[in-house]
Amino acid sequence: MSTVERWFAAGFTQLHPLLQQLHQQGGKLQGQVDLKFGRGLAGLIGARLAKQLGIPTQQARVDFQVDIHDSDNTLHWNRCFADSAMLFSRFQPSGSWPNGHWLESTGALKLALAVDVHQGGWYWRPLKAWLHGVRLPLWLLPRTEAYKRIEEGRYQFYVGFSLPLLGNLLSYSGALTLGSTTVASRSAPAITVADSP
Repeated sequence: MSTVERWFAAGFTQLHPLLQQLHQQGGKLQGQVDLKFGRGLAGLIGARLAKQLGIPTQQARVDFQVDIHDSDNTLHWNRCFADSAMLFSRFQPSGSWPNGHWLESTGALKLALAVDVHQGGWYWRPLKAWLHGVRLPLWLLPRTEAYKRIEEGRYQFYVGFSLPLLGNLLSYSGALTLGSTTVASRSAPAITVADSP
């Protein structure tokens, strides 16, 4: 049984069957994503955030792939935008659905993320944040909206960052296809980097 199955327990069946398969077997999703930046100051902040995440800032649409697998009770998301360096993210479960959460490690930043399920889709909901181990109020950080769901047999992803008054800073979204399944490796790299599904 996979890490995601154990965390969801009986609630796992509420996910779309293709999302269930992805988190049972692992796999590499690939396709293209649309990049959108805010205007004015919001766009400048979004571009700076994009560089930290390895996201190109000169193109509106880029190739994208994400390798998803779990090992040692940890969910791994290894992403790559165009020809940028691989972006590693690690999610560790705490408690169980629907009242539990995942701890996402992103370099010096750690987020506690709950999961809401709507019509078979997986929607992240930020709960807490820490920077270098120090608790931060969420209002100090850009608001994050992120989900994955199935549309017309493909994996639809959206990740967006915004700030009050300024609006959208940066978002990327796209419909991806499953390229291959992944056998989880216990020697998978632990993690490092910066983001947010």
